[in-house]
Amino acid sequence: MPGDTPVKIGFLLWPQTDSWPTIRDAALRAERAGAASLWTWDHLLSIVGPWQGPILEGWSILAGWAQVTERTTLGLMVGANTFRNPGLTAKLATTLDHLSGGRAVLGLGGAWFEREHEAFGIDFGSGFGERLDRLDEAVMLLRRLLDGETVTHDGPVYPMRDALVQPRPIQARLPIMIGGSGPKKTLRTLARYGDKWNAMGRLPKLAERDAILRAHCEAIGRDHREIERTTTVDLVIRDDRAAALDAYRAQLAAVGDEYDATWNYFVGTPAEIADGLRPILDLGFRHVLVDARPPYDLETIDRIGEVLEILDA
Repeated sequence: MPGDTPVKIGFLLWPQTDSWPTIRDAALRAERAGAASLWTWDHLLSIVGPWQGPILEGWSILAGWAQVTERTTLGLMVGANTFRNPGLTAKLATTLDHLSGGRAVLGLGGAWFEREHEAFGIDFGSGFGERLDRLDEAVMLLRRLLDGETVTHDGPVYPMRDALVQPRPIQARLPIMIGGSGPKKTLRTLARYGDKWNAMGRLPKLAERDAILRAHCEAIGRDHREIERTTTVDLVIRDDRAAALDAYRAQLAAVGDEYDATWNYFVGTPAEIADGLRPILDLGFRHVLVDARPPYDLETIDRIGEVLEILDA
């Protein structure tokens, strides 16, 4: 049952920066403050503000974090399936698991940012449906490779001949996270192969898509409770709501972002934020990921334990 599952909070630290020390130190602060997980993007160009802006590479950030953190899980939110063959992705995730002592999460999605594919000559496919078909095939292969199988597969997109991953990951089952909520393809892939799910949006949409996931799981005889639900939100902690709202607006402006009315945001005191999060937690999304724009909101990072303390009371 959702209420029996501990509440976890993680931070999605945007890599739109040219400063490794800044994103490294934000990750360390988040771990000290009680974060359960650390995430970053998998993009080759900036996706908010001018596309020509600075952005660091995601897998490299995770490898760096693996060397300086001790407890948090580490993953991409989420990896672009179009960027890499699933065999390479399996090796990257396995190596990260070894670098981190068994803390890797393999996040994957169908990819959406056409501009970066055009810039670097990466095949974007004919449309979103095709990319999701590729994702389904890739995740199937990843699950088999990570679980120790020697894989021979005839395609249609990713043919393999006696492919294997050695050494094996440290984790007996390295978790695969699927990002997205497409009802026909993405959630079906998640039900078949995924261990974690990241969804975005307000409560009614989360509830609707959660019901669809449950139906997909039922159709294949899988217990939906095996899949951890996570959701990404905007969150700003201050001593009063007005100050938090001012800080939130400043954060959006600093990166050329605009508020999206379909997005969940929680601003105010720790008690106000805890009250706002409870309906989502009660739905079963017990792992909340805080969208963290540069320059990172250090007060919110440092005080996230106050929210956790209220929710755990």
